[in-house]
Amino acid sequence: MGSGCSSLSYSSSSTCSATVFSISSPPSSSSSLKLNPSSFLFQNPKTLRNQPPLRCGRSFKMESQKPIFDLEKLDDEFVQKLVYDALVWSSLHGLVVGDKTYQKSGNVPGVGLMHAPIALLPTGFPEAYWKQACDVTPLFNELIDRVSLDGKFLQDSLSRTKKVDVFTSRLLDIHSKMLERNKKEDIRLGLHRFDYMLDEETNSLLQIEMNTISCSFPGLSRLVSQLHQSLLRSYGDQIGIDSERVPINTSTIQFADALAKAWLEYSNPRAVVMVIVQPEERNMYDQHLLSSILREKYPLLSCFFGFQGKTLAEVEKEGSVQEDETLIVGGQAVAVVYFRSGYTPNDHPSESEWNARLLIEESSAVKCPSIAYHLTGSKKIQQELAKPGVLERFLDNKEDIAKLRKCFAGLWSLDDSEIVKQAIEKPGLFVMKPQREGGGNNIYGDDVRENLLRLQKEGEEGNAAYILMQRIFPKVSNMFLVREGVYHKHQAISELGVYGAYLRSKDKVIVNEQSGYLMRTKIASSDEGGVAAGFGVLDSIYLN
Repeated sequence: MGSGCSSLSYSSSSTCSATVFSISSPPSSSSSLKLNPSSFLFQNPKTLRNQPPLRCGRSFKMESQKPIFDLEKLDDEFVQKLVYDALVWSSLHGLVVGDKTYQKSGNVPGVGLMHAPIALLPTGFPEAYWKQACDVTPLFNELIDRVSLDGKFLQDSLSRTKKVDVFTSRLLDIHSKMLERNKKEDIRLGLHRFDYMLDEETNSLLQIEMNTISCSFPGLSRLVSQLHQSLLRSYGDQIGIDSERVPINTSTIQFADALAKAWLEYSNPRAVVMVIVQPEERNMYDQHLLSSILREKYPLLSCFFGFQGKTLAEVEKEGSVQEDETLIVGGQAVAVVYFRSGYTPNDHPSESEWNARLLIEESSAVKCPSIAYHLTGSKKIQQELAKPGVLERFLDNKEDIAKLRKCFAGLWSLDDSEIVKQAIEKPGLFVMKPQREGGGNNIYGDDVRENLLRLQKEGEEGNAAYILMQRIFPKVSNMFLVREGVYHKHQAISELGVYGAYLRSKDKVIVNEQSGYLMRTKIASSDEGGVAAGFGVLDSIYLN
C-alpha cells in the first residue's frame, strides 16, 4: 500500500485502536507535497531544494477527499446493522480467510474461518482515472512480455543487484541457465496486477508497481465488490448512493479463463494445472474460489482437469522432467504451473525449493510466471523502464509509450548522487524499496535518511539492493473499516490494483485484457498497507 506495500494480505491482529462499535478520533495524517514525476523532477532534481521542510509518517497533514456520502449522518445503530448484514453475507459467500489463532486454519479447509478484513462501504474513485488504469493494462501486459524476451536487458540491469541480494542472484542463476540452453517459452501466461494511487498534488494516477507473480485476491476482491453492491441495493437510498456505480468485478472469471486457455494450448488433456502454494496458507479460499470457477465453467474438462496445490518442497520430492520436457509431479503430467508462492526468500528455506524452481523452468509446462516474467516485475527493472528512452527499446507506438510514461512515478537508482542527497535532506518525499515482494519491506521517513547514510559509509555495493521512489500522497477519506466483526471509523487512503491477463502462443496473442480490480484501503497514518500485517482491508470502488 501507499508508495510501498503492494501486496495485500491479512491478519487477525489490527492496528486500529477504536472500541467495539465506537467512533475513534481520526489520526493525524499526511502532507501537501509537490512532486511531479512527469515534468520538472525528472529534468531538474535540484528543484526539490525549494520544497518546504517536511516530517514523515503520522505528522503529515492531508486534505480530506470529498466523500461519496456523509458518514456523520449514519448513526451507530444503522452502521451496526450494516456491519451485521455484511458479516452474514461474507460468511454465506466465502469472503473469508483462515484465523491464525487456529492452528489448522492454514492447512485444513473449513477450520478456523473468519471474515476477511473489509471496508464497510466502497471508496469513491474518479471515473476518468478508472478508465485510464483499465486502458493502459493491455499495454503493460505487452510490455512485460517484450521485456521478458530480452534476456540481456534483464541480466545487465540486475547484474549489480545480484552481487548484494542473494534471492535475486538465485533467480538470475536460473534465468541464466535457461538462456544458456536457449530455452524457449512458446506459451507464455501472465496474470498480473498493476497498482496505482491518485497523487493529490499532481492530480495524477501514478503507478506504484507491476506485480508479475502471485497476484493475490482475484477471488476475494470480486466478492467484496459483490458485497458492496448487495449492501447498496438494500441501503443505498438511505445512504444516498447507487449500487450501479460499483463496477462489476470479473477478476476470478477472467483469471480462470486465462488459465483454462493456457491449459488448452498445452494440448495434453490428461495434464493438470498445478498451483504452487505456501505450506501454511490462510488465504486458501481466494485460491479455492478460482478453482471453483474453473470447474464450473469447464465441466467437460473435469475428468482430466485438476487444480492441485503443491509446495515447492513437494514438487522437488515428487517431481521429474521427462525426455520430452514434460513435467511430472506425483505421477501426473502438469500443463500449467500457477505460482501463489515463490516470491520471497521465506518461500525458499532450503535447496529443495530452489531445485523445484529450476525443475519447473526446465520443463515444457506453461509457467505463470516464467522466471523471465518474475524478474521483469522486480523493482530494479521497473526503475530501469522509467529511464528516458528505455520504453522505446520495447515499444514502437509513441502514443502507447506516452500513456505508460504518464503513469510512472519518480523512480531512481541509488547511484544518482543528486537524488540521494535530496532524499537525505527530505526523506519524507521518498520511499526506499528493496527487491522484495509481499509487503512490510519498504523504508519510510527518517529511516530513509538513516539507511542512505549507512549505505554511504558501507560503500556503493549495497546501493544496488534498493531503489528510491517518489512518495505518493493520495487524498484522504473517512471510512468504516471492519475487522473481527468490529467497525472503526478512520481517515483512510486507498490503492487501486488492476488485474491483467496475458496469454501468447508463439506469435499469436490469445488473451490480452484488463481482468478486474482490487481496491485496498488502509489507515492514512500507516506507512504499510498489507492486510497480512494488520494494516489494510479489502475494498471496492464507487465511480464518481
